[in-house]
Amino acid sequence: MIWVLLVMFSFLCVGYFRFFRVVVVIRQVEASLLLDLVLVGIVKAVVRRRRPAHNRMDMFATFSVDRYSFPSGHATRAAMCGRFLLAHLVLAAPLRVLVLLWAGLEVSEPNRASIYRSLTINISKEMMCYSDFPIPADYPNYMHHSKILKYFRMYAEHFKLLKHIRYQTSVKSVRQTSDYSRTGKWQVVTENRDGQEETHVFDAVICCSGHYTYPNLPLKDFPGIETFEGKYFHSWDYKGPEDMHGKRVVVIGIGNSGGDIAVESSRVAEQVYMSTRRGAWVIRQVSDNGLPVDMKYNTRFVHILFQLFPMNFFNWFGEKKLNAMYDHTMYALKPKHRLFSQIPVINDDLPLKILSGSVIIKPNVSEIRGSTVVFDDGSVVEKVDTIVFATGYGYGFPYLPENAMYKSGHRVGLYKHVFPPNLEHPTLAVVGFIHALGAIMPQAEMQARWATRVIKGHKKLPSNKAMIKAVQNDTKDMEEHYIVSKLTPLQVDFVSYMDEIAGEVGVRPSLPWLLFTDYPLFKKVLWGPVTAYQYRLMGPGKWEGARRAIFTQFDRMYQPLKTRQLNEEKPSIAVRLMKFSLTVMVGGASIYYIHVRSPDTFPSLLSKIRPQTV
Repeated sequence: MIWVLLVMFSFLCVGYFRFFRVVVVIRQVEASLLLDLVLVGIVKAVVRRRRPAHNRMDMFATFSVDRYSFPSGHATRAAMCGRFLLAHLVLAAPLRVLVLLWAGLEVSEPNRASIYRSLTINISKEMMCYSDFPIPADYPNYMHHSKILKYFRMYAEHFKLLKHIRYQTSVKSVRQTSDYSRTGKWQVVTENRDGQEETHVFDAVICCSGHYTYPNLPLKDFPGIETFEGKYFHSWDYKGPEDMHGKRVVVIGIGNSGGDIAVESSRVAEQVYMSTRRGAWVIRQVSDNGLPVDMKYNTRFVHILFQLFPMNFFNWFGEKKLNAMYDHTMYALKPKHRLFSQIPVINDDLPLKILSGSVIIKPNVSEIRGSTVVFDDGSVVEKVDTIVFATGYGYGFPYLPENAMYKSGHRVGLYKHVFPPNLEHPTLAVVGFIHALGAIMPQAEMQARWATRVIKGHKKLPSNKAMIKAVQNDTKDMEEHYIVSKLTPLQVDFVSYMDEIAGEVGVRPSLPWLLFTDYPLFKKVLWGPVTAYQYRLMGPGKWEGARRAIFTQFDRMYQPLKTRQLNEEKPSIAVRLMKFSLTVMVGGASIYYIHVRSPDTFPSLLSKIRPQTV
């Protein structure tokens, strides 16, 4: 058995030397900044059944929207597509579930997510695009939100989704119908821009209102805030640094939004102070050789290593790599938690701003006295003009009945983070209510593909008792592996979760099958980034263009960078042979070591990646 594994490993490693290059293994970094891009409001995509004929399902999506045709200027920069453009959810029948919120607002409005004008996404384009519609090759790898809006519009137009959207409509309530026990239907009350209400009955409802809508402003935790003489606001209200010119600014919180605001405001402010209670690990978007960090390290090979080796090893290795770039202790950034226990801050500019003195890191704020801010270590900053609270968000589903959601600890308990486990019928689903080291778009798309198959009766859910038990286990798993708060009890592992839901749909790529049927594709799937195209290679909803999209994903990554023609040097055959030899030796030794220490590891792993039947 062990020799078969050794030979197999040597065979699939041809031409690659990746083992030693597992630098900070960042399986893919998605942080709250990405979700700040999403304008999520009280939005539901609801599926209504047309009677009868061929049992065709139609879709009716309602949105709390102010405008669709955006004017030029600032409103255009603030306008963003909503969280999920999930058109291709139909696998066998013409069901379309689109969840979208577009709002061009220069001033933040209650119950809506908000973005700032300069916002650029921190997930590379190949990792965030939908599985059957690659982002144009000439688009930059890290896109300004206006580019993302264009991509979503192209997607909507390509799949002819606009006709299914009812604009300028908000959902007031979602309630079970009087015959719910028999039919599983829901009554939805909507309101248009003129205040007129309309009642609808639907077979199923999918809630996609997100968890970045309700700003958390914990003023009670900051004694003396009522005496503050300047201006304070939540990062949700931030649009740009214009009002901070020449001022002294304190940013409370070191998440992605807080880091962005501190960096941007430091360009015009007299001085910026950044207060953090726990500290944070800060990683770069630009990785080794200038590649996007998620495309370089979010691979199935790296994911397999995470399953085989202790997490403490990867924490040590990743932290060592990050500290080699900038010592987190020296920069006053070092947190109390380990690297992979919480989503890191993604910011290439923050270390330079700290080094140049434009941003000064401080501990938690203990007291505010007029225009003076006192920190836990006793240090004082005087003449503060502005305080920005980058203190996260709360979440809720005010449009749903209280008994619709199951509570597990201090979090909303959803079976596989999609279905409430306590309902009689699986006709209510939640999409996008997760937080992971990865882009929300492909995760939400995968959730929607599964939800629609369940709604249409192609997949069955376990019993309520079994689902509640699974939810409780998920809660324990989060508490054991992640640093979570009451504001963010939603964390999942990106690749594991994508594969898990893909298994429910029947589209999880099988490495052994690809190894023997399409070896070139096998190498791309194993060593390359875990892009959404991999989940269109087989099973329901298979896309014929998926294989080509995988083979050309790095071409699309390189294209916007090829603005000056240069001659590229290729490695010699001797170098390739040396890399191959070292890879085989190290890989073989690793497999032998693991097999001796834990003989059941490889059979268990292979059983998880077996070919699926639908």
